[in-house]
Amino acid sequence: MNLRGLFQDFNPSKFLIYACLLLFSILLSLRLDDKIEWSYWAVFAPIWLWKLMVIVGASVGTGVWARNPQYRAEGETCVEFKAMLIAVGIHLLLLMFEVLVCDGIERGTRFWLLVFMPLFFVSPVSVAACVWGFRHDRSLELEILCSVNILQFIFIALRLDEIIKWPWLVVCVPLWILMSFLCLVVLYYIVWSVLFLRSMDVIAEQRRTHITMAVSWMTIVVPLLTFEVG
Repeated sequence: MNLRGLFQDFNPSKFLIYACLLLFSILLSLRLDDKIEWSYWAVFAPIWLWKLMVIVGASVGTGVWARNPQYRAEGETCVEFKAMLIAVGIHLLLLMFEVLVCDGIERGTRFWLLVFMPLFFVSPVSVAACVWGFRHDRSLELEILCSVNILQFIFIALRLDEIIKWPWLVVCVPLWILMSFLCLVVLYYIVWSVLFLRSMDVIAEQRRTHITMAVSWMTIVVPLLTFEVG
């Protein structure tokens, strides 16, 4: 096995996020099933770790930027710094939401619209960030996810506060629409992977890239769809 080829596209930041989300999902399911009696503040520990690493990384990046004025004259470096500030701002809003969720669960709050308020701010900020990212050829995956889910956030908050009495199947309609789009993306990569495997004119690197993308999307979308349907 070519370990160099296997890890050449390794992204440490995404690995940290996915690892924290996996651990959080396990702890949350155990807590909801009463298998563990931890406080929700402890259950959210992987999320706190994720946000802590973001804040530490942003602090280090800001310090390096402040101590090296020559970086400000480089166009690409300025774009990188602005992208970091946007990401940190969105993560801080998400952190505020997560703190309010923990506090609300522990206290038994009935004012979920207030708890979801940071997400209502995140969505328009994410839309603006996406526009900026497209103009500067930046990949903003978290921002896209937050921007397209504003309606879902509103529906969930209204349902938790019992302002609307819709069944959860209806409340999650925006999510079904998003998942339908993601299923189309998975199908797109699968079709192209099959075509590239059958074509003799495509170089091995392109085949490997499309197969990797197809497997990656399937690994993400299929478990999510199973969880939402279940």
